[in-house]
Amino acid sequence: MVAAQITLIVLYCSDLSACRDFYRSLGLAFERERHGSGLEHYAATLSGGAVLELYPAGSRGETGRIRLGLTASQGEMGIFLEPGDHILRDPEGRVVDIHVTS
Repeated sequence: MVAAQITLIVLYCSDLSACRDFYRSLGLAFERERHGSGLEHYAATLSGGAVLELYPAGSRGETGRIRLGLTASQGEMGIFLEPGDHILRDPEGRVVDIHVTS
């Protein structure tokens, strides 16, 4: 088995601000970024060091079917969710599994 770790996840979004607001409501802290002459986008660093970036879809089209899983303590959540497992959908229909610990 290869010891690999995910360090970056990029979601291309048709409605960038709605997606940013949704993921912010889950407790992620986004910063506006631009690398060189690239597109302005938003990035949040997760507790394990991985980065979630939200980019405008533009001509590439939005990121299609994907399922993300996040774990956070109840106190970290930007919205109130009871401890346990929750399945949400972001504004573009992507499935987000949230495991909330107490």
